[in-house]
Amino acid sequence: MTPRPHRAPLQDPPADHPDLAAESSDPHCVTGPDAAELLRDLPWNRLAVLGDSVTAGVMDPLPGYRARSFADRFTDALAATRPGFAAVNLATPHLLLDEIRDRQLAPALEFEPDVVMVSAGGNDAFRNFDPDTLRANLTSLLTPLAESGARVITIGLFDLARSGLVPPEHAPGMARRFDELDRITADLTRALNGIHVDTHHHPLAADPGIYAADRVHANARGHAIAFAAIATTIARDAERRAGRRPAG
Repeated sequence: MTPRPHRAPLQDPPADHPDLAAESSDPHCVTGPDAAELLRDLPWNRLAVLGDSVTAGVMDPLPGYRARSFADRFTDALAATRPGFAAVNLATPHLLLDEIRDRQLAPALEFEPDVVMVSAGGNDAFRNFDPDTLRANLTSLLTPLAESGARVITIGLFDLARSGLVPPEHAPGMARRFDELDRITADLTRALNGIHVDTHHHPLAADPGIYAADRVHANARGHAIAFAAIATTIARDAERRAGRRPAG
């Protein structure tokens, strides 16, 4: 497997398009250069992305502007300050956790990453949800990554059930499923000394506007908001760890 190189310079939305430019002024978003500064001192030079979400890119709504997914944005921010940075994105939509483990774990370990971003479990919440099975499959995916020495970062899912995207008659049950998925993921990640990014309880998590497909950049705002949560959560974690180091 050949690592995907850094594909494009950090780029904010064109200022002359109101939908895209709004991202730069949205208080829930973080610009590319600001994110690079937040993540500048982290010791990560190799990134692997695993999961079931659409993390390979959103769309190209305007010439010269790539509506980047949160994984793209994270890759860009790390690469901006690291010569020779390498990343591989193994994420594929529609997979269950056991499929992600079987298809993506071995290539990720072979890549020998410093950090692994995992966004998984959403399809398990929709299909035949069983908390014990979900916990077992998530454990068998994340534990080998952590034991390899990679820092594991798990990404919560926006509150799909409360956003209006789930039929009203199914919303309460789906809300419980997604709550349980987020709790299991967060607990396991912290037990492995990883970082769980809580986008599930984000202030805008139940806002259907972040999924609006009629916007020029489709759901790129949702990815921008998720990435802001990722960058700020990781930066806070690094600050806490630095504060616990003995003086000198």
